[in-house]
Amino acid sequence: MKSPSLWILLRFKRACNSQEEEEEEEGGEQDIGEKEENNIKYSFHIGWYRWAQTMPFAIDEINRNPGLLPNVTLGYSIYDSCLTLGVAFRSAFSLISGREERFRLDESCVGSPLLCIVGDATSIASITISRILGLYRVPLVEAVLQIIRRFKWTWVGVLYIDDEYGGNAARLLQSDLARSGLGCLAYSEGLALDSDPAELRRIVGVMKTSTARVAIAFAYGNYMVDLIEEVVRQNVTGLQWIGDVAWTNDANLQTPEFMPYLRGMLGIDVRRGVLPGYKDFLSKIHPGSDPNNSHESSIARQFWEHTFQCKFPPLPSEWADAGGSVCTGQEDLATSGTALLDVSNLRAEYCVYKAVYAVAHALHDMLQCVPGRGPFTGHSCATLQTVQPWQLAYYLEKVNFTTSFGDQVSFDENGDALPIYDILNWVWLPDGSAEVHTVGVVKKSASAGEELILDEDRIFWSFESTKPPRSVCSESCSPGTRLARRKGEPVCCFDCIPCSEGEISNETDSTECTSCPEDFWSSPQRDHCVPKSVEFLSYHEPLGISLTTISLLGTIICAIVLGIFMYHRDTPMVRANNSELSFQLLLSLILCFSCSLLFIGRPRLWTCQLRHAAFGISFVLCVSCILVKTMVVLAVFKASKPGSSDIMKFFGTIQQRGTVLTLTSIQAIICTAWLVSASPTPHKNTEYNSDKIVYECAVGSTVGFAVLLGYIGLLALVSFLLAFMARNLPDNFNEAKLITFSMLIFCAVWIAFIPAYISSPGKYADVVEVFAILASSFGLLLALFGPKCYIMLLKPERNTKKAIMGRAATKT
Repeated sequence: MKSPSLWILLRFKRACNSQEEEEEEEGGEQDIGEKEENNIKYSFHIGWYRWAQTMPFAIDEINRNPGLLPNVTLGYSIYDSCLTLGVAFRSAFSLISGREERFRLDESCVGSPLLCIVGDATSIASITISRILGLYRVPLVEAVLQIIRRFKWTWVGVLYIDDEYGGNAARLLQSDLARSGLGCLAYSEGLALDSDPAELRRIVGVMKTSTARVAIAFAYGNYMVDLIEEVVRQNVTGLQWIGDVAWTNDANLQTPEFMPYLRGMLGIDVRRGVLPGYKDFLSKIHPGSDPNNSHESSIARQFWEHTFQCKFPPLPSEWADAGGSVCTGQEDLATSGTALLDVSNLRAEYCVYKAVYAVAHALHDMLQCVPGRGPFTGHSCATLQTVQPWQLAYYLEKVNFTTSFGDQVSFDENGDALPIYDILNWVWLPDGSAEVHTVGVVKKSASAGEELILDEDRIFWSFESTKPPRSVCSESCSPGTRLARRKGEPVCCFDCIPCSEGEISNETDSTECTSCPEDFWSSPQRDHCVPKSVEFLSYHEPLGISLTTISLLGTIICAIVLGIFMYHRDTPMVRANNSELSFQLLLSLILCFSCSLLFIGRPRLWTCQLRHAAFGISFVLCVSCILVKTMVVLAVFKASKPGSSDIMKFFGTIQQRGTVLTLTSIQAIICTAWLVSASPTPHKNTEYNSDKIVYECAVGSTVGFAVLLGYIGLLALVSFLLAFMARNLPDNFNEAKLITFSMLIFCAVWIAFIPAYISSPGKYADVVEVFAILASSFGLLLALFGPKCYIMLLKPERNTKKAIMGRAATKT
């Protein structure tokens, strides 16, 4: 059998007596406020009495358990805080100061101090005691935060009773919201203790004008009644209420009048548990069940008198005169219909039960300490005879056990019990009343941390929709935008600014946009980067196809003209116009048309290096042939005059070939020097269009390109001047007019090319250059060979020596 050793104390509130009894109990003076408070007569509260009975139930269960605290019997003492803050404060102070008496069951039992207080039933008294005994925290706020996080409510209002309990809860909620970034408070209003009607009207007016759709209230039921009455008067509907333990189960609020406004309320209450055997224990309560504890016996007598509406002797005179019944102690609780035996909603009782077991487990662990291996100074252990409250607290913080109901009981690093709360939902019934359903649980465990388990399908919402309401100051910024704070407003109020071109945001509520990598650009939605489109003069686009077709057409026409000239090479028309140079000129034009193809397609190193060299050499070859033809025309004319017969020895076939080769070689040297010193290379240009990569050939050396063009221009200018000087010579001896016209076209095209090329971005610079090549090539082809082909093909009678000589005679 266990030997009695230790006592623990339960504080709870019950009916207090008159002011005079309170003063006798405290033995001191009270101020006017306390006197007014104590003048109130409180009725006996069955629920509070049932809470108190959990202590002896749990202790009796522990004392009968051989596996927990063997050879140790726990005792208890129940005290009344009388719903008075001063009484709770002074009682707690007397406990820690050593003024509380020691207890012993009999002379053989060793006395022991009161080491633990379980209570009080009110938050105010609990806060007062906790300020003396340790750090106060409100785990309830954790549960509210879990719900806010679950439904993404970032814009909420808070109402709180203006006392220690409500003020602490509101401040903690506000700081936790700000620290976690979950949301902001649209308003935070304190409910005055005097329930001033004007102040209530102002507060409800704030709620009515606010855009927040969620209202959280930390207040007691009677204050909530006054508030909701004002809500009804101002007809403030469409709010999602979140209630705390102080009013979640208050029947005074679950009325047909209030339910249109409070329907769908989500309440947080302490965990409901099941205590096997508890109802049987309560049914055995009797006024004389504990004769050794007069205080307990007194409370039981009050309960008995309240339940059976009788009085124990000696009877008060007014009771006897009124014919009141006398309590015999034999009345039957089972037939009394008392709410004491209703164990369907054990919440505070379950908390007391867990608290008592936590103390028992801490004591059990303490008694397992091995001397010399203890946690205290010198590796000492605590004993029942010398244990101090702080030593018990050491073991209490390390307690970890699971109740028969399946809940884990342990403490965190701050010494706070890991909280567990039920989430309740008010369902509006057809008759206007309310039914409270448990729809989830919020708990915190040492392994999994904070956890919200919620059955959303069972929740009855206060809105017509079956989905939770939206309560935000500003809607979330979607990907592709960035969040911009509104000056002077809470952080939850912001604007969504679209990201600039080339920047993206791929997260909701992103605070900034990030730039895409160099070869990427933002999508039209600005939510991801896409590879930049590549632009160059392609064979597959209409412009590239057109230029390719024209280039090939020019090449084919040149080949045809070359074939015509080869076929008619022995005719006077071909022989009279220096057939060898004509063939060279046609071959060079074929090269000119063909080199334009190097400017089409994706730029590569070899095409970039070859395109300008091929272009420069081909056109110099072409212009050189024209220049030599012009010089030959002038030489023939000079040779036909008396005394000038020796001039043609300088313009023989060898000299003509040498001149063309020399002039062309100079251009070849220029190209070689350019390629060696600063070779053109492929280049990705993003300056023209930020969203595109323009593939182009960087010229490498602008001077080299200028010299190449300048040399072609110089030869063309000289050819033009010589041809212009010989334009009036007889037709049979020269092509001066045709050369003049062809050089005029050639020079005009390339003079216009320079500004057009400089001002054209990207691929259009290549288009301009290809166009200039094709235009000048066609100009030379048509001007020089068009009339001759016309005569050879369509007017063969004019392609005779007689016809040519006749025209020459006519001209002379």
